[in-house]
Amino acid sequence: MARHEGRHVNTHPEPDLNSCDREPIHTPGSIQPHGALLVLSGTSLNILQVSANAPRFFGRPIPELLGSDLRSVLGPEQFEPLGDLGARLPANGEPVLLRAVRIGNGPALNAIGHRVGRVVVLELEPGADAPGPPGGLHPVIAGFIAKVQTAPNAADLAQLAAVEVRAVTGFDRALVYRFEPDGTGVVVGEDGNGRLPSYRDHRFPASDIPKQARDLYRRNRLRLIPDVDYAPAELIPALNPVSGGPVDLSHAALRSVSPVHVEYMRNMGTAASMSVSVLRDGALWGLISCHHHAPKVVPFEARTTCDLLAQVLALQVAAREHAADYERRVEIQSVLTRLLAHMARADDYVSGLLAHPADLLGFVRAAGAAVVSDGRTGLVGRTPGEEQVRKLAAWLFREQKREVYHTDALSAAFPPAREYAADASGLLAVSVSKLHPTAVLWFRPEVIETVQWGGDPRKAVEPTTGRLHPRKSFETWSQTVRDKAVPWLPSEVAGAGELRNAVLGIVLRKAEEMAALNVELQRSNRELEAFSYSVSHDLRAPLRHIVGYAELLKEVARDKLAAGELKYCDTIIESSEYAGKLVDNLLAYSRMGRATLDRTTVDLNVLVREVRAEVMATAPGRQVRWEVGPLPTVEGDLMMLRLAVQNLLSNAVKYTKPRREAVIEIGCQTDAGAHTLHVRDNGVGFDMRYRDKLFGVFQRLHRWEDFEGTGIGLANVRRIVERHGGRAWAEGEVDRGATFYLTLPAPNNDEER
Repeated sequence: MARHEGRHVNTHPEPDLNSCDREPIHTPGSIQPHGALLVLSGTSLNILQVSANAPRFFGRPIPELLGSDLRSVLGPEQFEPLGDLGARLPANGEPVLLRAVRIGNGPALNAIGHRVGRVVVLELEPGADAPGPPGGLHPVIAGFIAKVQTAPNAADLAQLAAVEVRAVTGFDRALVYRFEPDGTGVVVGEDGNGRLPSYRDHRFPASDIPKQARDLYRRNRLRLIPDVDYAPAELIPALNPVSGGPVDLSHAALRSVSPVHVEYMRNMGTAASMSVSVLRDGALWGLISCHHHAPKVVPFEARTTCDLLAQVLALQVAAREHAADYERRVEIQSVLTRLLAHMARADDYVSGLLAHPADLLGFVRAAGAAVVSDGRTGLVGRTPGEEQVRKLAAWLFREQKREVYHTDALSAAFPPAREYAADASGLLAVSVSKLHPTAVLWFRPEVIETVQWGGDPRKAVEPTTGRLHPRKSFETWSQTVRDKAVPWLPSEVAGAGELRNAVLGIVLRKAEEMAALNVELQRSNRELEAFSYSVSHDLRAPLRHIVGYAELLKEVARDKLAAGELKYCDTIIESSEYAGKLVDNLLAYSRMGRATLDRTTVDLNVLVREVRAEVMATAPGRQVRWEVGPLPTVEGDLMMLRLAVQNLLSNAVKYTKPRREAVIEIGCQTDAGAHTLHVRDNGVGFDMRYRDKLFGVFQRLHRWEDFEGTGIGLANVRRIVERHGGRAWAEGEVDRGATFYLTLPAPNNDEER
C-alpha cells in the first residue's frame, strides 16, 4: 500500500484532460459486435446505414441490405408485430424494447429502437440465455422496494442496491459510486464474490470519468461492455445520408467504447462491465458500476431491471436528503427567528448577535464567529485573532465582493489563512455593506482526514506523443488531507443569505429612525441654543448690577457695617461674579454649537507649548513637571482646538494642587486613521462609576470650595472634539490621577491594506 501526505486532495499537477473531453464518444462510428445495428429512415424505414457485422445476423451482404426496407429484411411475419415504429418510439430518444425477433433459423434477438432526429436506430442483440428469476423480475423490484424503505441511511441504501444488482446480473463485483461536487467519485456501497479486489470507501479522481462522459451517463442511463477485447464493427457508410454527418449513438446500447476506457478496463483487470446511472432530480448523483473477470452479456430485461433498481435507489436517496434538508432548514429558520428578535431588541445588530453566542454559532453549526462593523471586531467561540479576522474581512471586501461567500478550504483561496487553519479552514461570510468591510463570518476548524484512493489518481502522459493514458495501477493509495473543513450545506448558505437580508432590513430601519430622530434633535438643539443664548444674554446685565451695587454698598457703608456684614457683601459679590462666569461659559458653549469650523493646519506641538505657558502664568509658585511627547499636525479650527487643550491642561494643573510635584504627561498615538491624544496627571482622580457625568454641562465630581470651576469646560471639550469628527473620554482612579483622551481624524494616514 502506498501512502502520501498532502495539503490538498490533488497535490500533483495533472496532464491536460481536454483531449478526453474532446473525444467524440457519442459519435464513435462503430459498435460492439455482440449485436447488429441498423439506421433507418424515420418515415419509410429504409435502411440507411448498417454495422459491418450485419451479414452475420441477417444472412445478406451489406450492399443488399443498404436501401432495403425493414419489412423485406425481417420478413412480414417478424415485421408486422413491430407495428408503426414512428408512433412507438418516444421523441426524447429513450430506447424501447420492441419485441424479440428471429431471422431465419437464427437465435432470438431483442429488437431495441430509439429516435435520433429524423432517423430511427434499431439494435438487435441476443436475448437471455437462461430463464430469469422465478416469478419474473417483478418480485425483485417489489422486494427491493420493501427493503430500502427500512434502510436507516444512504450508506445502507447503497449497500442494498449493490447486493441486488449483483444478484440480478451475476457480475463478480457491483459498486455504488457517488459523485462529489468536484467530480471525485466515492464508493459508498459494494458487493462481490472476492474474485476482484474490493474498493469499499475508496475514491476515484474526477479525471477517471471526464465531463462529457458524465453528461452521457446522464442522458443514457445504461451502459454495457460485454467483452473488453472486442473488435469494433464500423457503420457503413460512415456518414448518415440524411444528416450528412456521423450518427449520434448516445442512446445506443451497442455504442463502441472509447479506446481510453478500454485501456482503463484492461488496467483494472476487468473483462466486462456494466454501469447504471443514478439520477437525483435530473442530475447525476452516481453510478452502479459492475465488473466481471471474463466476458459477460447481460440481456436487456436484466439491464432494465437494474435501471429500475437504480431509479428506486435515486428516489429513496432523494427522499432522505430532502427530508434531512427540510429538517435542517426548519432548524435554521427557528434560530434565525430568535436572532432577529435579539437584534430587534438590541441597540444595534452587532450587539444583538454577539450577546447570544449559542444561537449565532448554532445557526450554521460553526465553531466560531466574528462580526466586523464600524471598526469593531467582536469574536465568539473558536476563531482567528482579532487582527487576522480584520484582514480576512478586508480581503473579502476587496477581492470577493460577494453577498455570501463560503469555502471548506480557506487557505487555498486566501493563503494567509494557513496560519490559523486549525481554527478556520472553513469560512461562511455575508457582507453587510458595499461601502465598508462590514461582515458576519462563521468558522469551522480543520478536519484532518486520511483518504483511500483506488490507485494513484495521477495520469501518465506518453513522453513522445503526449497522449493521455489511464493509470495502470489501482492498488490502494492513501493520502492525508489537511486544511479542509466540513463543507457548508446549501441550507446553511441559504440561511446565511437570509440573515444578511434581515440585518440589512434592521440597519435600514434603524437608519430611518435615526434620520427622523436627527431631524427632531436638530430642531430641538436650535431651540435650546436660542433659549440658552437668550437667557444667558438677559442674565448678564442683572448680574453686573448686583456686583456693582454690592461693591458700592460695601464702599459707602464700610464704616457703618460690622465685619460679619462686610463678609455678606463679599459673598454677594463673589457669588455674582461666579454666576457671571457661568453665564459667559454658557454663552461660549452655545456659540460653540453654532459657529462654523474655520479649518486650517494646526501644529499641536506649538499649540500645547503656547497654552502650557498661559496656564503656568496663572499658577505662580506651582511645581509642575511636564512630559510632552511628539505631537502631530492636524486639520481643524485653531481657536476651538486651543480652547479644548486649554481646558484639559488647566484641569490637570487644577486637580494636582494637593501634590507637592505635579506630573502632567501629554502624548499621542496614531493608528487606524485617527490621532488619539491623551493628557495624564497624578492628581486627585475620580471614581469611574461617575465618568459619564464628567462631560455634562454643569456636572462636577468635586466640591467648588476645593477646586474652582463652572463645570462647563469638559462639556466644551467634548463638543469641540465631536464637531471635528472625533470623540472624548476619560479614565481615572480616586487619588491616583486621571487620563483624558480625545481623537482627531488623521486623513493622511495610510490605512492598512
